[in-house]
Amino acid sequence: MERWSFTAHPASVGETYAQHFWSACKFSASMISAGFACFVHGLFPFVFVTTGSSTVKKLYDRMVTHRLREPPAGSKGGGAPA
Repeated sequence: MERWSFTAHPASVGETYAQHFWSACKFSASMISAGFACFVHGLFPFVFVTTGSSTVKKLYDRMVTHRLREPPAGSKGGGAPA
């Protein structure tokens, strides 16, 4: 079993551990908020009509389109989309 590495994955996306932690916190806050909006939308279909889908599009754009993806040094392949 490989040792746990707190820096390999963040480095593979061009971030330090602290930067990656903060980014993950912001992503989770967005997803929790959008999830709540989707729940409310289920009860009241006339509110938050596009909140869930627009949040997913924004998060996808931030995560996949605007992030450097490189395999960690000494790794065989990245496993993440380019």
